[in-house]
Amino acid sequence: MKNQNRIISSSRRGNLLNVGFNLVFLILVVFTAPFISSCVDEEETDIALAGELALSASSADLVLQQINSASTALTLSWTTGTNNGTGASISYKLEIDRQGNNFADPLTFDMGKAVYEKSFTVSELNATLLNSFNVATGTVAVLESRVIATIYDTPAKTDVSDAITFNVTPFEPVTTTLYLLGTVLPTGWETGSALAMTPDAENPTIFSFRGALGVGEFKFITTQASLLPSYQRGVDDNHLVYRTDESQPDNKFSITEAAVYNIVVSLLDLTIEVVKLDLPAYEHIYMVGGAAPNGWDISNATELIQDPDNPSVFTYMGVMNVGEFKFPVNRNSDWGQDMFMRLTDSTMYLHHGGDPDDSKWTIEKKGHYIITLNLSDNTISMKRTKLFMVGSATPIGWTITDAIELVEDATDGCIFTYTGPMVAGEFKFPVNRNSDWGQDMYMRTSDTEMYRHVGGAADDNKWNITADGDYVIIANVETLGISIQKQ
Repeated sequence: MKNQNRIISSSRRGNLLNVGFNLVFLILVVFTAPFISSCVDEEETDIALAGELALSASSADLVLQQINSASTALTLSWTTGTNNGTGASISYKLEIDRQGNNFADPLTFDMGKAVYEKSFTVSELNATLLNSFNVATGTVAVLESRVIATIYDTPAKTDVSDAITFNVTPFEPVTTTLYLLGTVLPTGWETGSALAMTPDAENPTIFSFRGALGVGEFKFITTQASLLPSYQRGVDDNHLVYRTDESQPDNKFSITEAAVYNIVVSLLDLTIEVVKLDLPAYEHIYMVGGAAPNGWDISNATELIQDPDNPSVFTYMGVMNVGEFKFPVNRNSDWGQDMFMRLTDSTMYLHHGGDPDDSKWTIEKKGHYIITLNLSDNTISMKRTKLFMVGSATPIGWTITDAIELVEDATDGCIFTYTGPMVAGEFKFPVNRNSDWGQDMYMRTSDTEMYRHVGGAADDNKWNITADGDYVIIANVETLGISIQKQ
């Protein structure tokens, strides 16, 4: 009986616990239900506040100008619309058409989800009016737009905003490319070789060119495929005129002095500025001729070195053969380029490409030459290298103002010979007797080879005579070989 009473007692305790838990649960439900209901009501209220789908434009009246091509012209914005509390996602599609077409064949932009505006630059909107809607430039077009929302519920639903209208006036766009053409360039009137102008980064209706131009005429074309349309000389040297037909005047601009010029053209203002710069007319000068290292092969013409401190000065240093030579300004194989030609032995003039004149300099004796052109005064100097000897091994020692001049070969001015006494000591070969010791010299690479030391450099490699006696020393500045023979 005692065990049975225990069992009954335990069962009653379990029932009592269950009743207690149920009671607590009911109390919680009663007290929390208003709060749960309040949260649901608040969420539904938030969705309802989104309101109807609506579209607006940043401007209702637009007059487009090409100078502002990269700027934003129009922004169309729309509200989110509502999914009526379903939690369904929404995507948007924007449509634009001419007023009165009832969106029969609109431009359509699928904007996707969570995107609420679409912007157009001036150039984009202008192209749209001209190409998609065939609006005449300078006339007002009335466009209308609407946005369509797709609500991805089950089944999917659509919502369409009221249409809005806005006015847009397009412009006639000027060319995005411009080329310089004319006899001021080596390529002349060949359209396929016309030189591309550089558009301004901020205003692409402005183009510029900086470079060397020869004497001649020029104008501007819009493509390399045709002479028309073109921009010609207008009422004066500061204005342009747009030419579209061969019957229109073909007036050109002119350059009367070969030099480096800066040209700036504004196609909207139809203005041009041509400024001569204080720089040499050419950045590259070449040499061709029977006397030149590469002969008459103009495509492989020898280039002169431009002085970094004075860009008007160009120098060639090296071997010249017997023959003629002149200086083209490029390596074009058609031979129609400008060239510097001989006026006198010490002066030159700029030959205009295509002209019949052909005045050249002549080298009478092969040798190692330093030839210097100065474009600022059209002068030229030509000096054939001489060779001298100084050193403790020579009869005059280190007195460079009395340096011994080697004898130049009768026909090959690159070969020099000394015949006479030498004593134990050192020697080297300066190219002049300047007392400042800053001149170029030929110095020792080995007993049979030499190199040209640049004046002022730190290297000082000399040959050594180990025994007194009479010597024959032969140096060749072309092959850079040397022979030292004791007699």
